[in-house]
Amino acid sequence: MAKNVSIPTKVITGVNTRWSYANVWDPKSINGGAPKYSVSLIIPKSDTATINKINAAIQAAYEEGQSKLKGNGKSVPPLTAIKTPLRDGDLERPDDEAYKNSYFINANSATAPGIVDADRQPILERSEVYSGVYGRASINLYAFNSNGNKGIACGLNNLQKIRDGEPLGGKSRAEDDFATSDDEDDFLD
Repeated sequence: MAKNVSIPTKVITGVNTRWSYANVWDPKSINGGAPKYSVSLIIPKSDTATINKINAAIQAAYEEGQSKLKGNGKSVPPLTAIKTPLRDGDLERPDDEAYKNSYFINANSATAPGIVDADRQPILERSEVYSGVYGRASINLYAFNSNGNKGIACGLNNLQKIRDGEPLGGKSRAEDDFATSDDEDDFLD
């Protein structure tokens, strides 16, 4: 039995977290940077437990990262003056229904996340994980200071798919496209 040691910068999101921009099988390069695995986690504003845990982890990462955030400066910038990863979907994505009444946080990692199902069994079938599924995410918040940018970032650890959801981005799943009976679409007659 693994010991459940509390790490103040680690959060497990709630079961109603929706995954968007799920690049969890193959790392992708953004703006020419190092390829990373990534996912945008959409968290309903009603999930106050997860939001409170993320805010507490941001505070813990800020406190742990004081020397990094100070850098060559004379003082540590206040938390309100640096970039933080938890964002308001109503403000930043007002035209996207998936982000309505939600916060979102973008998590990424240089290493592939572990991906399991609701019974904690590994998911090996890529089509099972897509933008739009609901599941929990294990994330870690940490301070960064690079190229003049200071803030708190979100690392992606592992993912647990809880249930299917409507695919985001307009692409349908093959399973859904071909779910009709042969009689309905017998176009070879």
